[in-house]
Parts: sequence; structure tokens; C-alpha cells
Amino acid sequence: MAERLRVGVIGRTGKGSYGHGIDSVWADLPETEVVAVADEHEAGRRDAQKRTKVASAYADYREMLDKEKLQIVAIGPRWIDQHRDMAIAAAEHGCHIYMEKPFVPTPGQADEVIRACEMRHTKLALAHQTHYSSTAFLARKMIADGEIGDILELRGRGKEDQRGGGEDLWVLGSHVLDLMRFFCGDAVDCFATVSQGGQTVTAAHVTEGNEGVGPLAGDAIHARYTFSKGVIGSFSSVRGKGGTPSRFGLQIFGSKGVIEIGTGFPAPTWILKDAGWSPGRSGANWQQITSNGVGKPETIKDGGLHLGNVAAVKDLLEAIQKDRQPGCSMYDGRAIVEMINAVFASHCAGKPVKLPLVDRGNPLAALKN
Repeated sequence: MAERLRVGVIGRTGKGSYGHGIDSVWADLPETEVVAVADEHEAGRRDAQKRTKVASAYADYREMLDKEKLQIVAIGPRWIDQHRDMAIAAAEHGCHIYMEKPFVPTPGQADEVIRACEMRHTKLALAHQTHYSSTAFLARKMIADGEIGDILELRGRGKEDQRGGGEDLWVLGSHVLDLMRFFCGDAVDCFATVSQGGQTVTAAHVTEGNEGVGPLAGDAIHARYTFSKGVIGSFSSVRGKGGTPSRFGLQIFGSKGVIEIGTGFPAPTWILKDAGWSPGRSGANWQQITSNGVGKPETIKDGGLHLGNVAAVKDLLEAIQKDRQPGCSMYDGRAIVEMINAVFASHCAGKPVKLPLVDRGNPLAALKN
């Protein structure tokens, strides 16, 4: 890439703003140059223009797309109600996309974004930073090498703070579901229950969710997924029940031991070589997996979300250059959105549902109607 790629940044101050550094990651990527920002909020737009040091700022992202001859669009808002429109508009202008997660509210919207990108051969990467962590790749190799035997069970939990339940599933659980797929591939079905205040969720509990996720309900979520080779994965979140330290992350239980992975970059990761999964009983110890291996000092500084964004965008740039899909692509994003919506679809149906989902809308919207 001899010429620097022209990047336009879309934000929505007060409505998810610029996500977790989706506007600032480009400063560490010399192959790119941010040339314009768009934000409907006047003060937020001025701040973003100053922060990114660009000459051009727009109130309407469509005007930016029309005028700036962009090659990459960074879609920053954490709120996802406009993700579909922003992504399709960027794809229609032939732009590749780096987008804050979650992807979009429904499988149907994911289908539309994917169709638009496929028609114009553009790439889309999602900001699931843990997906790019060297510790995650090392853990996956260790599993492939038989370090914890055959995978028997996946166990994931959200942060279980004030957002616990349905909102936690969307906003933070999407990271955990991405990790489940990272280690075990696609889920083939889901069986779930959703409750509110100890009562089974009905149409009366459905409200408009925060961060643009659409109809939402539940302060307690319990979901069970089946993956290939019969591996069972569970995700649970109960409002106000988060532990200290947090249980947020994924545990992978094998016939010879356990691997636990949190979120971040590098992702905090440990291995327990104990077939009984009980170190207090067996005397086995948890060992940390770093980017250098088991029990070795970590030489990558804790970069939080920024280094994760850098790794993800570097992968996107390589994907553009080599004409391959990014590590966490729009297809991965759609699969995660399906897993989330499957929780509510199963609850509404009162039985397991198969994936991919037949109904491409929000199951709770149908319940409310």
C-alpha cells in the first residue's frame, strides 16, 4: 500500500459517540490517514475534528461519503440502531469498514449489510479486540495440541452489573459469544429462558433497549448452545450478581483440564491441567498463558482497547491487500447477532431453535405485537 488510505470517521456524540477508540486507532497506522469526520452533534463534531486533526467535518455522514473519496470508513457509535444504514452507505461508496460492536440489531439487517458489501467486494471488520489477542491464538493451539484433552463444555458469563440480563447479553456477551465461535465454530441450536424480577418474560416486560438494540427484556438470561462434535456451551447473566474479581469471560472445560480467557488485549488467559477441574482437591495450580507461552512474563504492555484496535485494523488492511476476510468479519458478526436473537427466539417459542434462524427479525418485537 504505497499511498495512504483515506479514512472517514463516523461518530454520534451522546448516542454511542466514537465507541472505544474507533476514531483514534488510525494515528498508529501509517498506512492510513483520517481525512474527515462526521457527527450530527455540533460540539461533538468540533471536538472530534480537533482530536483527529482533520480539515473537514460534516453534520451528515452521507455528505462526507459523497465528497471525500474515502477508502475506509470507521463506524464508531456504540449505539447500533444506525449501524445498518451507515454500513450500507459506506459499502455503496466502495469503502471498506471498521465497525464498533455489536454488529446490527437483527439477522435481517446483517443480511442486508453483507449483501451490500459482497456486491462491491468491500471488507468489514468488527472491533472484537480479544479475537486478535496472541493469548487467544496460543490457547487455541494448546487445545488443538491436546493440552486440556477433548472439549466437553464452554461456560460464559457477562459482567452481570446493572446491565445484567438482556442488555449484558448484547453489549458484553457479544464478546463471549465471539470467543465461543473462535474456539468451537458455529452453534447449531439454542435453548434459552429469560426472566424479569423472577417472572418468565412476557410481552408486558418488553421495552426499548438501551444503545439502540431494539425491543429488549430480561434481567436474567440462561442460554444453552450446541456446537459441532456435540460440545455444549452456556451463557448466563443475572443483573447485579457480578463477582469480584469479575467472572466476565469464557471457560473451556476439557477432559484433562480447563482454559479460562477474559477480554482485552492481550486477553488475560490461564490454564489448569486438572481433569477434575478442582484445584483445591487435586493440588494443581492455575498457570497464566501470556503472549510468550505458559508461565512466561508478558512482554506486551497492557494496551487496553487501543492495542486491540490496532491489531484488528492491521488485520483488516492485510485482508484488503490479500483479498481475504478479516479475522472478525461481517459473517462472524452475523453469526453472533443470530446467537443473541436465538436466546429470545427460543424463550418465545418455549423450545430449542435451530441456527441459522428462519425469522430474521427481532423475536421480542413479534412477541409484543
